[in-house]
Amino acid sequence: MSPLVSRPLRTLIIDDEPLAREGIRMLIGSDPELDIVAEVDNGRDAVTAIVGFRPDLVFLDVQMPEKDGLSVLRQIPVDQLPLVVFVTAFDRYAIDAFEAHAIDYLLKPVEADRFALTLARVKTRFRERQQSAFTDHLLALMRDNESLTGESKTYIERVPVPHAGKIQIVPVSSIDWAEAEDDYVRLHVGKTAHLIRKTLSAFEGELDPKQFIRIHRSHIVNASRIKELRPQGQGDYFVVLADGTQLKLSRSYKDRIAALLP
Repeated sequence: MSPLVSRPLRTLIIDDEPLAREGIRMLIGSDPELDIVAEVDNGRDAVTAIVGFRPDLVFLDVQMPEKDGLSVLRQIPVDQLPLVVFVTAFDRYAIDAFEAHAIDYLLKPVEADRFALTLARVKTRFRERQQSAFTDHLLALMRDNESLTGESKTYIERVPVPHAGKIQIVPVSSIDWAEAEDDYVRLHVGKTAHLIRKTLSAFEGELDPKQFIRIHRSHIVNASRIKELRPQGQGDYFVVLADGTQLKLSRSYKDRIAALLP
């Protein structure tokens, strides 16, 4: 178990079929990184169980009496949403699952090899969440220290990021561009990429707008890395960075580019 994972994942199984619940339970087996805290057989009780048990991971049936799995998630506060793996007999629900930010979805009957791949994906995301929580705490301490020493900055100058099992401090000035990835932001620093748990809008609010420009709802670029604007016809442009990266410029963000370029 990774040293950054201090406890097993509290796991909740939600399915109206007893055999399906038993199947998931057997596949989990004696895995020391998962701890089954409860099982629920309907959508109504599922909401209560998620809020009450505060699980890290939920195996959630899509089709259930009274309330389906998607409806269950809509009733959970965003800050209480666990990692979710949808379990369904129909692959047509796959798109809905990922739109609901599920980690994965499994087709019934669940095969052992496929389940193992899902668990690997879940554990990776869980470790990323724990690392992100630690980096958020570290960043708060850094800000508190700046405030106590009278050196409080309006905008962040360093970002703590998980890297190779450690916490690396990345200077903001070294970031070439950033992109949204669900509830995360992927930072591109040269040939290296780092993932931090934060929305792109929240991250944008921490950056100096004179240095970083939002060019698209999914992209922020370091102004000093912009090499040129490449027209694509009909008023569309690509922003070309010094390393050759091309990013589409949204028309709604053109004014920001125009104000900062010669």
